[in-house]
Amino acid sequence: MKSAPSALHDDELLIERTFDAPLALVWRLWESPDHMIRWWGPEKFTTTAIDWALAPGKAWSATMVSTEHGVSRMSGIVQEVARHKHIIFSFAWDNDSGRGMETVITVTFTERDGKTAQSFHQTPFASVQSRDSHFGGWTSLINKQQVYFENLAIAESKGLRV
Repeated sequence: MKSAPSALHDDELLIERTFDAPLALVWRLWESPDHMIRWWGPEKFTTTAIDWALAPGKAWSATMVSTEHGVSRMSGIVQEVARHKHIIFSFAWDNDSGRGMETVITVTFTERDGKTAQSFHQTPFASVQSRDSHFGGWTSLINKQQVYFENLAIAESKGLRV
């Protein structure tokens, strides 16, 4: 994982990660709610529902639970999709968590030598504290992504369809 907080404003975060998986697979796992439900949400959270389609203007929502935090609901609108390049969507907490306002997330993808570099950018945050809390949560989600994506890449390399 690589982040560049010094190059960012206080109201934004950036998380970059390279997956040992081809871009076509990584993209397919973002396209499919059946796959997303398995990696969406931080570690120690289980996503119980996700309504997601990569179509500009489409509303999306997800529900996740943890023993420590209970039920958390989030939603937004898919704003822009450029296949195998980027996804832009809004994000807001739906419950009365007081965790902040709507933000915009831009996820970009680049393939290098059969691996996929993913850049995850979110802004604006109401406070540095809110940004830092989200940084921890998104980093944890990306940790889950990494394990899931790379395990499926291994399965595909053995001829199994995922």
